Amino acid sequence: MKIAFVGKGGSGKTTLSSLFIRHLAASGAPVVAVDADINQHLGPALGLDEAEAAALPAMGERLALIKDYLRGSNPRIASAETMIKTTPPGEGSRLLRVCEDNPVYDACARPVELDDGAVRLMVTGPFTDADLGVSCYHSKTGAVELCLNHLVDGRDEYVVVDMTAGSDSFASGMFTRFDITFLVAEPTRKGISVYRQYKEYARDFGVVLKVVGNKVQGQDDLDFLRAEVGDDLLVTVGHSDWVRAMEKGRPPRFELLEDANRRALSLLRTTVDATYELRDPERYTRQMVHFHLKNALSWGNERTGTDLATQIDPGYVLGESVTASA
Repeated sequence: MKIAFVGKGGSGKTTLSSLFIRHLAASGAPVVAVDADINQHLGPALGLDEAEAAALPAMGERLALIKDYLRGSNPRIASAETMIKTTPPGEGSRLLRVCEDNPVYDACARPVELDDGAVRLMVTGPFTDADLGVSCYHSKTGAVELCLNHLVDGRDEYVVVDMTAGSDSFASGMFTRFDITFLVAEPTRKGISVYRQYKEYARDFGVVLKVVGNKVQGQDDLDFLRAEVGDDLLVTVGHSDWVRAMEKGRPPRFELLEDANRRALSLLRTTVDATYELRDPERYTRQMVHFHLKNALSWGNERTGTDLATQIDPGYVLGESVTASA
């Protein structure tokens, strides 16, 4: 199951995504965690110190390796250099699975030990001074999008992505790569504005969107969120002494998280698991192709000197059924 956490900067999406990752890991579920935010905070939220977080390998710097591996023996892709972030898989492509070892994980993922179990953590890498004026952050997140396009995951397997803040993810097709998107919203006008943007952009793509109200301090806050987002409001979260201690670098054991917040995390997982039955591999692949053609026409063909439409395998559908043959 592929889950995105989104929201405006400062909404608490990284904190909530890290709590959800801990919740999944505590149950023994296999988890791949991905920090795709321009501000790389997921590692520290999972307990890494500054040096450990800084030492995490950046996916954006290993894009050539990722492309070369995923290309496999796909005859429609002339070379790894002609792959772009939206290139879809086809016959002969290599696919990624949550519970496996492969060169992409070897190069880009590192295990993070939590109280109960461990997760694989991958990061896009920070947007540095060297990038200013020569690249945009979406060149970094392109590595994440390419991996999601080649990912086969099943029931009770989880990929949790902490997305870039605001509505920036709509600059590519990555917002369609998830089974469910949790939008973390504060009970403020700015918090709700991001929700409205997501709702509008995602409407035509069948994106499953649920709102998690954060920093809710009373009935007035709850009433505000209900009035603004209606049935999309799934659950609310208030103050947490556990989170405060975690932010100070001294988290108690996860089992001591407040009962109300534990129940909220359980509801998130129940909601995620329920979306398994809603999966539509043909639509997922169709959307992948849609954004690939869009990117090919707008910049990809010119940059690669190739007609990238020829990379599309017309009979190929990405889903669990291709696992054995790919």
